[in-house]
Amino acid sequence: MISPQDLHGLALALPEAAEADHHGMSSFRVGGKIFATVPDAAHVRVMVDEGEIRALVAEDPATFQEVWWGKRLSAVLVSLERVSEAVLGELLEEAWRRKAPVGLVRARDGAR
Repeated sequence: MISPQDLHGLALALPEAAEADHHGMSSFRVGGKIFATVPDAAHVRVMVDEGEIRALVAEDPATFQEVWWGKRLSAVLVSLERVSEAVLGELLEEAWRRKAPVGLVRARDGAR
C-alpha cells in the first residue's frame, strides 16, 4: 500500500515538480501543467496517454479505472492500496514527461 506521504514523495522527487491546489484537491504540476491529482486519500489520478490508460485498466481493473473529462479519456485513477511503488513511480514519471518542458526532460535523461 502506498501512503499519501509516499505518493507526495514520489511525485515531488521529479524535477521541478510542485504541489498546488486544484479545485479543493491536491495536484502535482511541472511548468504549471498538471500531471496528477489527488481526489482522496485512497486514490491518485495520473495523466498518462489513452493507450496506457486502456492497457492498465484491461490488465488490472481492480487497481486502475478510466477517468473521463467530457468526451476525452484524460487520466487513470489508481488505487493506492493496490498499486506497487514501482508501478506508481513509473506512471508518475510518464505523466511528468508528457507535461514537462522539453529541455527539462532532456536534462533528466542526460542525468541518468
